[in-house]
Amino acid sequence: MVDPRIQAYLDQQRLSSEAQQVVPLTGDASDRQYFRVHFQDRPSIVLALHAGPIDVQTLPFVSVARLMRAIPLPIPAILHGSNELGVLGLEDLGDVTLQAHLGVASRAEHAALYRQAVGFIATLQERGAALASPDYSPYGIAFDVEKLTWELEFFTKHYLGAYRGLALPDSLREGLQAEWTTMASELAGEARVLCHRDYHSRNLMLHDASLYIIDFQDARMGPDTYDLVSLLRDSYVDLTPSQVDELIAYFLALTRGPAHQSADDGAVFRERFDLMALQRNLKALGTFGFQTTTRGNGVYIQYMPRTLSYVKATLARYPRFGRLHDLLSGVVPELR
Repeated sequence: MVDPRIQAYLDQQRLSSEAQQVVPLTGDASDRQYFRVHFQDRPSIVLALHAGPIDVQTLPFVSVARLMRAIPLPIPAILHGSNELGVLGLEDLGDVTLQAHLGVASRAEHAALYRQAVGFIATLQERGAALASPDYSPYGIAFDVEKLTWELEFFTKHYLGAYRGLALPDSLREGLQAEWTTMASELAGEARVLCHRDYHSRNLMLHDASLYIIDFQDARMGPDTYDLVSLLRDSYVDLTPSQVDELIAYFLALTRGPAHQSADDGAVFRERFDLMALQRNLKALGTFGFQTTTRGNGVYIQYMPRTLSYVKATLARYPRFGRLHDLLSGVVPELR
């Protein structure tokens, strides 16, 4: 049964007479629900239904959308909204995510789409710096030590504890906390740029042969590796090592320019990239565990093996992660 607020919203917007069908859509890992409304003689729209009343003007999604349009980057248009009903009406970009499209894309198209996606990150960082203002919500929040540590503790609680069912001894818990503190402190100490915050193949849509960005409401300041890691160490898509290397090099060419690069610069960036990847992949496992055990949403279980493989490879790549590898591999066999 469709939430009665949807019908009330269509009545409020004087769209009920033309509405033919309301279809629930698969949502993200948030409390929002999404519905597609088909009409008789106009394009369909998507309604984002929030858990309760909202203030459209101060909604993070709306604030970040204004910033995205100013940059500019391609995002869905905000059509209308209702504070009391907690509904936002959006342009319908269809159902084809980058993840879904890759299954039918040619090798050349695959490469072109990923280059375009990397280019969007470079634009976000460059123009984001130029447009920095307290008028936009992302500039007031950041991946600081507290946030990064909280995400790592989320992994401890919801993946190791809830999903794997492990009762961690105090020595292991304290050892992990020490590792989390070191990792979070290093990442939080890096120079900050504007980050989408969840920039992966499910949040990039193909619409009318063009790439669009969605789910950007949690944008904030963070390391320049953050969005690139989200895209190239994506829990939903496999990229070959050579593809990852090429796209990192492409990002560096866009943001540094060929004249300002060296082998040493690339190696330092790659180490920072891998540190960020380790933190983000561990956090993703925590999210998958939370969705499975707390929300009863088992769809994310299928993405755990790929994410674990990323963690395993990163831990093995650097001697600095030897202690963390020992701690985690002792309780997670996939990391041995």
